[in-house]
Amino acid sequence: MTMFTGGCLCGRIRFVAEGEPDFPHTCSCCQCQRHSGGLTLCWVEFAKAAVSWVGEDGVPALYRSSPVSSRAFCVTCGSSLGAIDDGPTVALLLGCFDDKGAPGLRPASHSFEDSRPAWWKVDACG
Repeated sequence: MTMFTGGCLCGRIRFVAEGEPDFPHTCSCCQCQRHSGGLTLCWVEFAKAAVSWVGEDGVPALYRSSPVSSRAFCVTCGSSLGAIDDGPTVALLLGCFDDKGAPGLRPASHSFEDSRPAWWKVDACG
């Protein structure tokens, strides 16, 4: 079984995600922009049951960002880690992975292109 590891800037929040990632994509929606301060985020989703929080601080802190999801972050260093949905999905930010170039993590699509400035070009599929 494939295993991916990662964590926050200070290392107090760590994760292990097992199995095949789902829906690796970039997103430029307004919520992602506010969440990160960046124009685009890179996401990859896993089944909630496939993600274990293994760092000394355990599960990340959550901020309720929509009726169906909460943004996950480290209270010590402030790093954004992703989003934990009410449903069966955890979406992790690609920048948090130890091996960002691992097979299966490369974004294959771009969501909310119309929310990015016209000069910001993302070639997620090329």
